[in-house]
Amino acid sequence: MPIPRTSSRGSRAAAALALLALAVTACASDKATGGGSGAAASGDGVKTGPGVTAETITIGMMTDLTGPYASFGKSLTNAQQLYFEQVNKAGGICGRQLESIVRDHGYDVQKAVAAYTEIGPKSVALAHVVGSPMVNAVKQRIEADQMLTIPQAWATHLLGSKPIQVTGTTYDIDMINGVDYLVKEKGIKSGDSIGHLYFEGDYGETALNGSKFAAGKHGLKLVEQKIKATDQDMTAQVAAFKKAGVKAVLVSVGPRQTASLVGVALAGGMKVPFLGSNSAYAPQLLATPAGEALLAAFEYVTAGAPMSSDLPAIKKLGEDYKAKYPNEAVDSGVASGYIAAGIVVDALKKACESKDLTRAGVVSAHRTQSSWGDQYGGAMDFTAFDKPASLRSYIVKPDKEALGGSVVVKEPFTADIAGEYQVPAGG
Repeated sequence: MPIPRTSSRGSRAAAALALLALAVTACASDKATGGGSGAAASGDGVKTGPGVTAETITIGMMTDLTGPYASFGKSLTNAQQLYFEQVNKAGGICGRQLESIVRDHGYDVQKAVAAYTEIGPKSVALAHVVGSPMVNAVKQRIEADQMLTIPQAWATHLLGSKPIQVTGTTYDIDMINGVDYLVKEKGIKSGDSIGHLYFEGDYGETALNGSKFAAGKHGLKLVEQKIKATDQDMTAQVAAFKKAGVKAVLVSVGPRQTASLVGVALAGGMKVPFLGSNSAYAPQLLATPAGEALLAAFEYVTAGAPMSSDLPAIKKLGEDYKAKYPNEAVDSGVASGYIAAGIVVDALKKACESKDLTRAGVVSAHRTQSSWGDQYGGAMDFTAFDKPASLRSYIVKPDKEALGGSVVVKEPFTADIAGEYQVPAGG
């Protein structure tokens, strides 16, 4: 019996319907998994999705090159591009070369949203996003896209999200360790008053949570002074601290406000220790009129080893960075950016081993690592995303002669009371 033949019009219609069905299925699958269900891109059996082709892996950066953290953002970006270049020279990842897309948001939320809209669909991960407000603005999209993202911000509300990896400590843990340091090594005792100058918003209020907790544990009175990021002159705040008779001041603001605070205080005869969050200092301050005051009375708390550290990995980074960017300043952004790039690259390598370079595959691979980065001064645990990756902080002070403008005062430690603190997560 002859097989009946369909008309050419019917054949074309059937083929079109079949292709449409396949397209709808693929789109639905991509949407459900953050673009993680793509077919193997090069016949090597590796699953891929947005940001990954048979030849390349594209990583995004949302930075600040023109706003208040421009010098930090430039160092971050340079360091990450250096890292990716080194990986490419060594053969890349999974047979693919790394490419980066950089967008400057100038520390403006609307520009950050526009930047994510542009580079998000092209990227498998974000190697850095400067600023907690910027991460907040695109957080839901990061989670929906399952995009591994490394914020250059350490507020606790960024915890609790599987794709978002806060590195090291959070601001509150640093303040807990910092107050403990003041009590044990700077003569602050029960009954004393200490001040805390802080920005309104996530950064300052996270730090304040830590100082309140530590002050309560040590029997200290906490004198709070909240300011806006646009405030520049700290004369009124210094007067308030002097009137309260504080014996030390915690500082969780930007570098410009730190310079004003310490400069005005010392000029007015207020000789107390000033201890800052890691975002409160930039080595460029040492060339300003406030430089001598900072050298005399200011220290800061940070999870990261300074660039002057004698750790072999940090020393090599300093040499490589100066060779690549001989005319650029070296600050904490160099180490912070390089380490964040390493976190993303190692997640990609592990994802490659599992033959899953989808965004979801990269995040899952990242979350298997329980002890990462010891060569940089402190191992981090990435397996629990509702807790800080580390509880250990360095105490660091400014130094004109040191690479990066700072040196270690106290090697990384964890205050006993830090283990009692319940970190509030943003979830």
